[in-house]
Amino acid sequence: MLGLIVLLQTLVLAVSGPATSPEYLPIRVAEAEGYFAGEGLAVTVRTTRAESGAAEALAQAQADLAATTLEAMLRFGLRAASQAPRIVFGLTAAPPVALIVGASHVNTVRSIEDLSALRVGVTTPGAPEHAWFGWLLARSGMSVAQVSVTSLGGRGVVSAIDSGEVHVALVPEPMASQLLDHGRAKLLADFRTPRAVVQTIGASTVNAAVFARADRRPPDRDLFALGRALKRAEQRIRSGEATELAAKLSTQVVGSPEDFAARLAASRSLYLQDGIVSADQLQQTIAIIRAHTPLPQSVKIPLPVDMLQIKAPSAR
Repeated sequence: MLGLIVLLQTLVLAVSGPATSPEYLPIRVAEAEGYFAGEGLAVTVRTTRAESGAAEALAQAQADLAATTLEAMLRFGLRAASQAPRIVFGLTAAPPVALIVGASHVNTVRSIEDLSALRVGVTTPGAPEHAWFGWLLARSGMSVAQVSVTSLGGRGVVSAIDSGEVHVALVPEPMASQLLDHGRAKLLADFRTPRAVVQTIGASTVNAAVFARADRRPPDRDLFALGRALKRAEQRIRSGEATELAAKLSTQVVGSPEDFAARLAASRSLYLQDGIVSADQLQQTIAIIRAHTPLPQSVKIPLPVDMLQIKAPSAR
């Protein structure tokens, strides 16, 4: 037992909340299933209230790694050039949401070009998906100022779609799939999987990922071990039964059993393959973020290729 304890490498991983977020489910599963320990890692997972909290924890050296969005890391995680973020493992291509049209408005809204002056429902102001929505509008020659955006909360946005209070809404998973599967709405733009993102905007992007600081980056052997654990967790998500997974996860992560089963089903095709992120994906995403809300002038964004500076393991 003493030998095992010596082998374990302790890493503090700050994870964006809420605990029920499907984007960070692989981390929860890897922890619950013992995949981190199986790789010789002792990972302490600390949940923050929002994406900015995880980014700030990494910037302030309160965590060794942070699971958050690229936008949050650029806005809140940069303090100096020496601290520039490095992507350790990519999780999602975009926020897992769909832009959907309420059933009562399907004859009015047939494309993005039809949205001018119409009512758009969102869950919360400033959520990451707003940047992708803004990119869609810009590509059609419009801006967010030309639509009427209303923040309604998770349940409220569903009610607003059903009642016709809003014409379209950015609805997160699994609620988006439920509305579409039941014929209560029609799909206008899809960000729910990496493949859907490419079909929607014509390019691959990255949203949630695990980041390290350049000046405090854990050893490569630990980062590769972490990646192996997360890939194993994603495979478990793709093939596991909801009841089996829920039995090992905390009640905060599971929420209600019915909601968890729906979230798990929506998460099976959510993640980037093998956690791989390219410089092109980073460049495209940074362009989307900048187009939505300009980053502070004090922020010096590293070159995309530098944010991927992790050496491949040597051949044996």
